[in-house]
Amino acid sequence: MSLGDAARGVVMAGFGHYLPERRVDNAEIEADLNLPPGWIAARTGIHSRHYAAPEQAVSDLAVPAGRMALEQAGVAAGSIGLLLLATSTPDHLLPPTAPLVAHRLGLGAGAMDLAGACAGFLQALVLGAGHVRATGQAVLVIAANILSRRIAPDDIATRALFADAAGAVVLAASPDPAKGLRASVLRSDGAGYDLIRIAKGGSRQPFRPGDAGLAMDMADGRAVFTRAVEGMTTSSQAALREAGLTAAGISTWLAHQANGRILAQVGARLGLDRAECLGTLARHGNSSAATMPLALSCRAAEGPLPTGPMLMTAFGAGLLWGSVVWQP
Repeated sequence: MSLGDAARGVVMAGFGHYLPERRVDNAEIEADLNLPPGWIAARTGIHSRHYAAPEQAVSDLAVPAGRMALEQAGVAAGSIGLLLLATSTPDHLLPPTAPLVAHRLGLGAGAMDLAGACAGFLQALVLGAGHVRATGQAVLVIAANILSRRIAPDDIATRALFADAAGAVVLAASPDPAKGLRASVLRSDGAGYDLIRIAKGGSRQPFRPGDAGLAMDMADGRAVFTRAVEGMTTSSQAALREAGLTAAGISTWLAHQANGRILAQVGARLGLDRAECLGTLARHGNSSAATMPLALSCRAAEGPLPTGPMLMTAFGAGLLWGSVVWQP
């Protein structure tokens, strides 16, 4: 890294999000599955979520979110050097969806999909910030998913949790080298590869006519819960140490909006009672990688974010997890 690179900081210059029109309240799902009223909210903290229309694909969610972020940042299309799309539900297995999104946004930049599951936005943020710092070019990070089409109608666990949404952030160079990533801890454990999966459609088990196995499967919800709490907690602690901070020094906390009980346990273990907690879980459910930029965009619409350090953490299928300390 050159001295010029080392002296360059990174800022979140603009935020955007998109929610499909159809809102699905818990009552609709509870009636469908013969669950008592309040069952879903009591176990997940979720009250409603949004589902995409039949004619919508992930690119149709990503484009308006990206456009909103670009407009808010006041960044010209020609100044974007890279578009990163974090998604587990691309328009097609081939080609990638990111070039289509870039085209529809009028970008000539490089574009790539990142399949990081619920940790996808955090991974894209780290990679995007590195690109900004190294090149000075702005990066558009979008996370978008349509998980409603990967839910088995009779599966209580997935129907209660998952949703459709998109969120976006423009990362831009700053002359202040203190801005941006202060610490980054990314981890994986492929031994838990099968805990959350969509079995069919890849090279291991290709599609065949009449196939089942196209819905999301969470084989052991208790194990996922335990691993998520542990992974998000320990990676957050490691990121805080790397940044030379304690929980008391964190102004804002943003976790992947997985499940209310997971968030409560992680927050309690970290002692983040002084930090402002960002999230839209109750209103928008779990849209995988999209939950974090969605929460950022919704919060930014209310007013400026706090200027103190922000702790971000996520856990997803793979298994993948990590935490970041970001200086606004």
